[in-house]
Amino acid sequence: MGKRGSRSQSQLLSNLTKKQKKHLRDFGEEHPFYDRVSGKEAKPQICQLSESSDGSNSESESESEPEQVSGYHKLLASLKNVSEEEEEEEEEEDSVVDDAEMNNESADDDVSVEEETATASTKMPENVTLSADPEGQDGDEPPGTSDKSPEEFTDAKHESLFSLETNFLEEESGDNCSPKVSQDPFVQHVNKELKEKEIQAVVTNPKTTHQLKWPILGQIVFSSKFQKLETFKPPKDIDLKSLHLQKPLESTWTKTNSQFLSGPPKSNSSFTPLQKELFLIMNSYRDLFYPERTALKNGEEIRHVYCLHVINHVLKANAQVLGNNSRRRSQKLGVGDDDDFRDQGLTRPKVLILVPFREAALRVVQLFISLLEGDSKKKIIVSNKKRFQGEYGSDPEERPPNLKRPEDYEAVFMGNIDDHFRIGVAILQRSIRLYAPFYSSDILIASPLGLRTIIGGEGEKKRDFDFLSSIELLIIDQADIYLMQNWEHVLHLMNHMNLLPLDSHGVDFSRVRMWSLNNWSKYYRQTLLFGALQDAQINSVFNKYCVNLQGQVAVRNVPLTGSISHVLVQLPHVFQRMEAENLASVIDSRFNFFVNKILPQYRDAVMSHTLIYVPSYFDFVRLRNYFKKEELNFTHICEYTQKSGVSRARHFFLKGEKQFLLLTERFHFYKRKVREESQSPAWVQQGWPDMTS
Repeated sequence: MGKRGSRSQSQLLSNLTKKQKKHLRDFGEEHPFYDRVSGKEAKPQICQLSESSDGSNSESESESEPEQVSGYHKLLASLKNVSEEEEEEEEEEDSVVDDAEMNNESADDDVSVEEETATASTKMPENVTLSADPEGQDGDEPPGTSDKSPEEFTDAKHESLFSLETNFLEEESGDNCSPKVSQDPFVQHVNKELKEKEIQAVVTNPKTTHQLKWPILGQIVFSSKFQKLETFKPPKDIDLKSLHLQKPLESTWTKTNSQFLSGPPKSNSSFTPLQKELFLIMNSYRDLFYPERTALKNGEEIRHVYCLHVINHVLKANAQVLGNNSRRRSQKLGVGDDDDFRDQGLTRPKVLILVPFREAALRVVQLFISLLEGDSKKKIIVSNKKRFQGEYGSDPEERPPNLKRPEDYEAVFMGNIDDHFRIGVAILQRSIRLYAPFYSSDILIASPLGLRTIIGGEGEKKRDFDFLSSIELLIIDQADIYLMQNWEHVLHLMNHMNLLPLDSHGVDFSRVRMWSLNNWSKYYRQTLLFGALQDAQINSVFNKYCVNLQGQVAVRNVPLTGSISHVLVQLPHVFQRMEAENLASVIDSRFNFFVNKILPQYRDAVMSHTLIYVPSYFDFVRLRNYFKKEELNFTHICEYTQKSGVSRARHFFLKGEKQFLLLTERFHFYKRKVREESQSPAWVQQGWPDMTS
């Protein structure tokens, strides 16, 4: 019986893969995942590794503890007979199994091969640990939980097989003072040290500005509150090698961006003229405000270039951390022995991308996959991909077939337009992990409303904003749409950016950069702001919250043609100027001016068909209450009006039964009702700016 039992165990071990043997050694039983997909309805067999398979002598527990590392090395040595081709086949089989398993409810329990090897490679602080998510929790859960750190792995010889960035460990662990590394804008930016005097002088120093005219961007303004202000002109040609792109971006970017390129792809034509100038500013780590982003013209073109900048930044940051880990192990340094190893923030998330709808988040993730995959035959592994496509994708059949809207409306409201979402993304070299916990993520993609529900307000018990403490790159895309959603959420978010965290979250303070410990992270944060118009509220955010030490760049082109020239109906346009003592009294002054000066002119029976268009919902409520108090013959439509109420109000206004119709700008933005009646109503504007053109 003993010989027969040993034979059955050896035969069982010979049929196991390398990954299954590792799980068997760690937990003493086979992983239930492989029992599920095997197709055999049998209970998991529990077995123990024999002395011959383990390669280590039988010892007592007290004697085996100091020999644990050597036994582990012997086990690894016994598994080295697996060829590289077999390993690739195993990874491909695992990826196929993951895709099949996504159809089940337990798809979130799957862990990619590269995630497991990455988590077992090195013992890093929690803020940089890519740990598995066995519970399948998504980014919607409060990000206050963090996973346990993995066991330390000491196989220095095969360290590159388990690292996140195998292509860069040798470079990073080599001579960091080489000319190539020193010229990298990322290294120059994060390694630049500010002094206490410079920080104190920021409050009192006047902002220095310098204007330049670029070929595509037009009139741009460089500004900075720091004394040194360096401006540059865009070169005619760009060499990809001079941009310091991390691998594999040099090869994947040309293919990903090919849809915007004309002619044969060349090394000097990988960017469009607009992308070239935008990326030069982004790569210099200056703040950028570009108010000419439109959904029909250049929206996708801009999204491609900032996604390239995001992936490039994350890959460099992760490569720097792993390179320093390798150096510390090779030099056998203790924690805190060398300040050169300060390469992290107080929390792991480095990038925050703010987008208005789920469709935009879906496109951003798809670009990340394309930039990491390129034309490679071997597909990268994307954890929870089918779940992500189900929650962020859209069904074409849900759209009404006879819905007719303008082209710009179709471009903005394409796909899933849900505005309450947030998701964490962890980036590896050959895999992307979606729905990662916030404190284990590199990139956060969210809407203002999705973050507001986590950040909370003053006095709330369940609130968390520590994950915003070490954001190094903030992208606010389609800022004009947030004006139609709730601009207060954007302001609330900006007030909680780069604050000192309330909890340590398992960070290794010996690896945290000094400027992050000094609470100077906001001076190192790069903010990229894209919108379709130059609005006072958007300008206020850029001027107040963007204090990057590298300076700010704003595009300030004066519009040559106004929207009034696009009005086809021959109507007289009358503009009336009102006076206000200060900004605080503008709201009351505007209301009183309209009630006392404008409205009496339209109470006559001759002006029996007047539409009053109100951009602000608060002004709309105030005006509606005034009309009710004065018992005027009116009806009203806002973004909260039911469909039956909208139809009834439009009917009364069309037939002339109601003299006035109050209409909000947000209703026009979201519904864009096509006017069916032939009679053109007289338009009255209170003095608020029209932002729908």
